[in-house]
Amino acid sequence: MKEYVLGNGAIALGALSSGVNLVAGYPGTPSSEIIETISKYPHDGIHLEWSVNEKAALEVAAAAAYSGARALVTMKQVGLNVASDPLMSLAYVGVKGGLVIVSADDPGPISSQTEQDTRRFADFCRIPVFDPSTPEEAYAMVKDAFEYSEKYNTPVLLRPTTRVCHAYASIEVPDSYSPKEYEGFVKDSHKWVIFPRLSYMNHGMIEERNVKIGQELSKYRFNIATGSGTKAIVTSGVSYAYVKECIGDRQDVRLIRVATAFPFPDDFMTDALDKVSDVLCIEELSPYIEEQILKIAGRNKLDINVYGKLDGTVPHNGEMSTELVSEILGRYLNTELKKEYIDTSDMPTLPLRPPVLCAGCPHRASFYAVKKAMAGRKAYYCGDIGCYTLGNAMPLDMVDTCLCMGAGITMAQGFAHTDDAVCFAFVGDSTFFASGMTGVVNAVYNEADMILCVLDNSTTAMTGHQPHPGTGRNMMGNIVDKVDIAGVLKGIGVKSVVTVDPLDLKQSTDAVKEAAGLKGVKAIIFKSPCIAITKPKDKCSIDTDKCINCKKCIREIGCPALITTDGHVTIDVNLCTGCGLCSQICPVSAIGGKSDE
Repeated sequence: MKEYVLGNGAIALGALSSGVNLVAGYPGTPSSEIIETISKYPHDGIHLEWSVNEKAALEVAAAAAYSGARALVTMKQVGLNVASDPLMSLAYVGVKGGLVIVSADDPGPISSQTEQDTRRFADFCRIPVFDPSTPEEAYAMVKDAFEYSEKYNTPVLLRPTTRVCHAYASIEVPDSYSPKEYEGFVKDSHKWVIFPRLSYMNHGMIEERNVKIGQELSKYRFNIATGSGTKAIVTSGVSYAYVKECIGDRQDVRLIRVATAFPFPDDFMTDALDKVSDVLCIEELSPYIEEQILKIAGRNKLDINVYGKLDGTVPHNGEMSTELVSEILGRYLNTELKKEYIDTSDMPTLPLRPPVLCAGCPHRASFYAVKKAMAGRKAYYCGDIGCYTLGNAMPLDMVDTCLCMGAGITMAQGFAHTDDAVCFAFVGDSTFFASGMTGVVNAVYNEADMILCVLDNSTTAMTGHQPHPGTGRNMMGNIVDKVDIAGVLKGIGVKSVVTVDPLDLKQSTDAVKEAAGLKGVKAIIFKSPCIAITKPKDKCSIDTDKCINCKKCIREIGCPALITTDGHVTIDVNLCTGCGLCSQICPVSAIGGKSDE
């Protein structure tokens, strides 16, 4: 039958079609929908989980693969950094059952900290990587990746990018799915226990094996060369689709598509470059293929000019697009590419929509309470990865640093040990479980003087409201015991742990002031549900007779529901959730709502 699915859905169905036995991952755009799709299809006999982080997910999957089961792990490119510790060792140990790691890259970056390239990671840890250009290919490549994984006893990376993950396509799939039958774990400490001698032996084996894989991949069906002529275009991933759209069926230029960046298909590329004098490399993120072609040209003494990112022909940063590729190809081919684009010249200018916390978001109230409590005091605010990163926007201006998941907690300690400011660390509930707990242990052990603010909205909001250990349910559909954040903090050794409702401004402000007067590690849990999934029916309203139009409510918190109409402050009832924060700020009590019921 045919399914019309998202690219991530195609990856999910590819895994189901491959008989996957276990799927684990951590949510992160653009990869999140893979596990969510599997959860919506019958998956009897398949263990499915959101792990607490990517490292845990890969280690769970590794054990399954040691048993001969097929396992899929999902994450975004920065999540691969978290999983890199087990991945590097796993590349040396190897697997028995197929293990496919989906690391979705995010050129742009649209929703990530970096534009790092998973192809580099494949090269770094010496394992194969498949690079789909469409959802249809992603579906096929998952199945191929499982086969290569089992054939060569190695984990395999699949590297879709944002536009592949979030494109739609019709995929022909089986009517039903059944997990693979497998032998089970066979004890063998010489194989499964990593020691220096095992790594030494296996390193040599891996390098010999990768030569064979590269030779085999030179004949891989998605490594394609078409057309002829002395000029060639080499591309990969979704950039291949853009190039095809621009040049159509032209045969006077050689189009070379690389679907397997590592091990690089040297034989395929050497043949494809025969009689070519000029090569243009169009790829997103790093100039990986460009560098491989330069190596091939050097080894084979090819008289060839290579253009791409390294000489400035193609930009290093950002996404490719049909329009950008058309411009680059026009200059390279010295011709104007005739493309039909929709004329948008008469369209009105789109309104600016900077990222902002939702109207009624409890995080806004949490930040504001801290800001008010610290008025006039020197304070540093260390942020983290999640919705609450948006606390950096004016007028809140409450995020001084943001590095990576969990770093806010440890960076606050660094400031505390070297400065006399009051040091705050903001972390979400999901991030606390993913990468925050070890930082708190470090703070207690090393006697840091800091205030931990856990912004607990009982979901993983930024990536699509996935459950986590504090929500009381898991991806197998089971109700489980909630892991209590306050209990964890007390068990770690945090002496002062207070839970407050951030929408109660006085209670929250008082709690911050009290914590700032104590020494050591203090924690305030600002607990209130995410406004995107818990919709109150209340709305705030302004008494125009009382309002003095001072606009303090707008200046202080920046809620998008607070606007001006004809110069007067009004409330957009389509956005207002009745959280009541503005009513607690108004100096003349002109705003009514939830707080005065």
